[in-house]
Amino acid sequence: MFVSRPLSFSFLPAAGHSWTTRGTIHVTNKHSNSSRYLVNLQKEIDGAFLYGVLADSEKLPKMAELYQRLAASEEKHAAAWEKRLKDAGIKFPSHKPSGRARILGVLAKRFGPQFVLPTITGNEQADSRAYDNQPEAETNGMSADEKSHARLLTMVGSSKSGLSGRTVAMLEGRHKASGGNALRAAVLGSNDGLVSILSLVMGVAGANLNSHDVFIAGMAGLLAGAGSMALGEWLSVQSSRELYAHQIKIEKEELESNPAEEQEELALIYQAKGLPEARARELSAAIMTTEKNSILDTLAREELGIDPQELGGSAYVAAFTSFLLFSLGALFPLLPFAFLSGNIAVYTSMGVSAIALFLVGAAITLMTGRNVFYSGSRQVIIGLAAAIITYGIGKLIGVSLGG
Repeated sequence: MFVSRPLSFSFLPAAGHSWTTRGTIHVTNKHSNSSRYLVNLQKEIDGAFLYGVLADSEKLPKMAELYQRLAASEEKHAAAWEKRLKDAGIKFPSHKPSGRARILGVLAKRFGPQFVLPTITGNEQADSRAYDNQPEAETNGMSADEKSHARLLTMVGSSKSGLSGRTVAMLEGRHKASGGNALRAAVLGSNDGLVSILSLVMGVAGANLNSHDVFIAGMAGLLAGAGSMALGEWLSVQSSRELYAHQIKIEKEELESNPAEEQEELALIYQAKGLPEARARELSAAIMTTEKNSILDTLAREELGIDPQELGGSAYVAAFTSFLLFSLGALFPLLPFAFLSGNIAVYTSMGVSAIALFLVGAAITLMTGRNVFYSGSRQVIIGLAAAIITYGIGKLIGVSLGG
């Protein structure tokens, strides 16, 4: 099941009716069951859609097969809720994913499954117990299925390997997006540039400097902030790459000096992933015997969680991406001062930034599942509050210096 908020269909309870999409279902009247069925149906439609997109976008055959199976499971669940709605004589919308699910699907197609996988995994974990107190779901085994989906996606997301050709739940060839959740990093990176430069230009504008001076100060802040973020990201990724290379070197030395110990460690890793002890030992022995040419690669992935081919990704790509995202966010409050002057420039900058802040808040709901209006409005209030405070401070400083 995949958490979907808001729903793409317009079905609202009458006065006094209520339901929840997560955890315990509170039955308030005779219509609440059909309301709950509609909510469940939409979530299963979203899940089937997203897993189908992940399967189509995935390059590794074993991973694509996993996503296809998950999609089939969600379609089966959706069919069960459809039947209950039909039996209850309730009309329901066609099989259309919600807007949130469609956006995540677009991002998965454009940037790859790993870009959205942490978000989907987080939502699966949060919603894994949604069917616990629904007797219909227990009867159909949906609750157990959803918990299984959450556990499996957690393993896929937390391991830096992937699904191995040898074992159904072993992960190989799979790396998390550099730095974890790439979608989260992209949203927050642009938000950093937006809020920090908005506060900066408002503080400078409050000191009664002309628009040209404000723009120059803002550009200096943009370059300094983006450069600092890029350098920090480069150092972080490059340090990780050097650490990974050193760990692989040590692993190679240990493999050459004590292969029996490495085989035992590999067996323990497979046991930790859920394999029975006998099967784990059998698998590790087979790998040490039959895959001598790639044993170091396998040990690096399974024991260290490192993809030797990538070593955490390119430090230069990470630095450039951080620079670009910070700069993109910073342009919204800065550009009005390039074309306008006086209070008009200040008001326009605040207005444009408010829109951008709302969009950032809306983008965050892709990860949190919260209401779009609530999250966007909260982001606007916090961002503009920071800008107003710095504007006031700048005003005070300008008056004291001018006086």
